[in-house]
Amino acid sequence: MQTVIFDVDGVILDSPHEQAWRAALAGFADPAGFTSAFYQRAVAGKPRSDGAVAALVGLGMPDATARAAEYAQRKQAIMQDLIAAGSFTVYPDALRALHRLHAAGTRLAVASSSKNAEAMLAGFTDLFIVRICGRDLPHGKPDPAIFLLAAAEAGSDPADCLVVEDAPAGIIAASAAGMAALGIARHDDAAALHQAGADLVLPDLDGLTEAALSALIKGTNHAKRV
Repeated sequence: MQTVIFDVDGVILDSPHEQAWRAALAGFADPAGFTSAFYQRAVAGKPRSDGAVAALVGLGMPDATARAAEYAQRKQAIMQDLIAAGSFTVYPDALRALHRLHAAGTRLAVASSSKNAEAMLAGFTDLFIVRICGRDLPHGKPDPAIFLLAAAEAGSDPADCLVVEDAPAGIIAASAAGMAALGIARHDDAAALHQAGADLVLPDLDGLTEAALSALIKGTNHAKRV
C-alpha cells in the first residue's frame, strides 16, 4: 500500500526554525551570512546538533565544533519562545493535500528530525498513521534511517513510499532509502532539489494528487529495474 512520508518544516509548516537559527547567531557569527539559501543548503532537514555545526562551519567560525552545542541550545530557547507565541503557520496547499490524500485512503506519515515538530502539528495529528519527530537516531539526514523507520512503522515497503521534502539533504535521504522523492521548492530552489535527485519538483503541494503519487512511485520503481 502506498505511503506518503512528509517532512514538516518547509513542507507542511512555515516554521520559525530559520528565524531562530539566525537570531541565535549573535555572538557566534555574522547573522547577515545566514541567508535563506544558506539555511536550505546547509542546515535544513538536519538534526539540531548537526545543523549547529554545519551553520558555524559554513559561516567560517574557527571553533565551530566546540561551540556548536551552546549555539544549538540558544537556538532551541528562541524556537520555544516563537512556538509559544504562535509564530508559525500551516501552508494552505499542504493542508489541502493532506485532507485530499487522507480522504482517498492514502497512508500518511511525518518524519522530521525536529523535536519541535509535534508541538506545531498538534491541530491535525489524526491525519497521520505514523509520526516520527525528533527521535534520537544514530544518523540524521542525508542518512535514510528516519525514512526507513517511518516506512517500517507504517507497514510499507520502501518501494511503495513517496517522501515529500523541501531540503536537498532530505531528497538525498529519500533516494538512499529506495523511495520516490518529491521536492517542494518554496524558496526558489528547484535547481538544488533536482540536483539532489528529486524525481519531481513542484512549487507547492496542490499538484500532489493520487494519480501523481501513483505515477511517481511506479516511475521510480521502473527506473530502478531497468
